Formats: sequence, C-alpha cells, structure tokens
Amino acid sequence: MIERACIIGLGLMGGSLGMALLKAGVAREIVGYDRQGRAVELALEVGAINRGADGLAEAVQGAELVFLALPVGTLPDVAGQIAPHVEPGTVVTDTGSTKGGLVPVLEEIFAGRAHYIGGHPMTGSERAGIGAADPYLFENAVYVLTPTPKTDGDALRRLEAVLKALGARILHLSADDHDRIVGAVSHLPHLLAVSLMGAASRLSREYPELLMLAAGGFRDTTRVAAGNPVMWRDIYLNNAEALLEVLELWQREIEALEDLIKARDGEGLEGVLEAARRLRLQIPGKQKGLLPALHEIVVTAPDKPGVLGFIGQVLGREGININDIEILRVREGEGGTIRLAFTDQAAAEEALAVLHRHGVTARRRDA
Repeated sequence: MIERACIIGLGLMGGSLGMALLKAGVAREIVGYDRQGRAVELALEVGAINRGADGLAEAVQGAELVFLALPVGTLPDVAGQIAPHVEPGTVVTDTGSTKGGLVPVLEEIFAGRAHYIGGHPMTGSERAGIGAADPYLFENAVYVLTPTPKTDGDALRRLEAVLKALGARILHLSADDHDRIVGAVSHLPHLLAVSLMGAASRLSREYPELLMLAAGGFRDTTRVAAGNPVMWRDIYLNNAEALLEVLELWQREIEALEDLIKARDGEGLEGVLEAARRLRLQIPGKQKGLLPALHEIVVTAPDKPGVLGFIGQVLGREGININDIEILRVREGEGGTIRLAFTDQAAAEEALAVLHRHGVTARRRDA
C-alpha cells in the first residue's frame, strides 16, 4: 500500500493510472496536478484522484510515487521544477513514448534526491483527455521499464509491484532498444496513417465522395491518425533518429512492391503477400497494444423504432459496454446491419450470447 501517490498530467494516461491505482487499492491517496484546471475538476469527478494541487511543489509533497504523464517535450522542464520538492527516496517514473534522449537527462535531474525509472505503457486509445480514461487500460498490457546501471534495485521492485497490481506485464528494455522497437511498431504506423489521410485529402479535392466511401479497412488503418497532435509532434522529434531509420526500411519495402507491380509479377506479389499474411498471424491476439483491438459483431436489425435502444438496453443490463457502433447498411422497410465493437473478446462473445437470448440475429466479425 502506498500512502500517497502523485500524478502530474491528467489526460488519458494520467487519468487511467489514477483510476486503476485506486481501483486496485494500491494507493490510499492520489494527488493530481494539471496546468488545465478543468482537467483536475474532471479527474475528481471520475474518481481518478482524491484531491487536486494548485502547483507542482504542492503536488509532489509527501508522495512516495510520482507519475509524470506528460508529453515528452515537457518532461525535462517539469522534472527540473519538481526535483527540489520531492521527498528523499521517492520513486519517479514517466509514461513517455520515447526514452533514448530522455532517460539520461531525467536520471541526472533526480540524482541524489529521488529514484527515476523510465516507463512506457504500451497501451492507449485514439481518444485523448481525461474523458477517455479507463481503469482497465493496463490489464494485460505490456509496460516497458528502462532501468540503467544507476537504477536502484529496491525502487525498481517497488514500481514493478505497483504496475503488476494494475494487471500490467513488465518488460525491461534499454532506452535505445525501446526507441527502435516503438519506432517500428508505433511511431511509423502513426506516420503512415497521417500520410494516408494526407493522400486522401488531396484526392478528395477531385473526388468529393472519397471520404464517404473510406470506411472499413481504411478507417481502421488510419484510426491512429486521430491521436493528440501535440503528443505525436513531440514523439516524432524526440525519436527522429529511430523513426527515420525504420522509415527508410519501409521505403525499401514500398519500392520493392512498386517494382513487382510495374513488372506485372503476379508470382512475386503473391509471395510477398503470403509472407506478410503469415507474419501478421503471429501477432498475439489477446495482448493489448498502443491502441486497443476492437472485437466486432454484426447485428441484423429489423426496421422498427427503438431497435438501437433495445440493443443498448439489453447489453447494458448485463454490464457490457459497446466501444463503437456503426450502421453498415439500411434498407427502408426491411432493416439493416449494425456493427458493434468491444475492446475485448470476452465482452464480444458475451454480447453475442445475450443478443441471441433476446432473439436478435448477430454474428462475429473478426479481422
């Protein structure tokens, strides 16, 4: 049990940490601070913190554990401001998405005062802000820690115990290895999603219908482009070296595909596509990532008033939360099909069973 924890930055990640810590009974009191006063008010309303602080010095006073849930570009400045005020022996960690240029700087800032350990929870949402906070965000999610030879062993064990209590799976990486890996599986996909939206925007000038038709795979592929622009700007700049390295690898892959298409090489294309398919199937299906997977079912609904309300009501009574909903097709007088998405497989399967019990036609729609 931690008597007092502090969370600086009450957005998606900070809010989720607070809710999860209190739900798990890990912290007796959580003090929160955010430069936006409204975020503090909302954090109190949703139960992410017990009380708000008016400043950074007040926030960290008496805290045994401090989470810096801030954009990576602001971390060194905030760390410098709180370092003189943290209690001796306090464990300080962050949730930043880059580590190579950050860990040595923060380690030096807190040297001789607090125990800094770099962290990065490999989970998240395309939505930002305290309104998207989720106490279950860290369950079954990989949480990367980046200890160094200077890291205090007891502090590391204390932090690991807290994170495991939230359901997280701990992975140790060096700061440089972390940046190369997330550059490939997180930062590059976001960059590509942004570039796809840019290409769609240009084409939509000639074809105004484009975005209306851009559903299904395009919507899912570009989902990460809806993320916080300020956060992603800082990530690109702070992980520029690793991101440019993997971008060069991707460009070579694109050029190889381009050559096969130009040569009308069907056999070569099939080989590349099959290799990609096999590798894709090796990605763990039940492990959380930086964006939660969506487990979907499709409902065939009659054309009558209240059908959406009925579906929401019967699922709500069973405590099943619909993460996303989309009307796929409608034919007046006959009804249509509705896509329901859930953040875990168990919820999707339970929703399917509940709907079947109430005479609703539904089926799984797995990727």
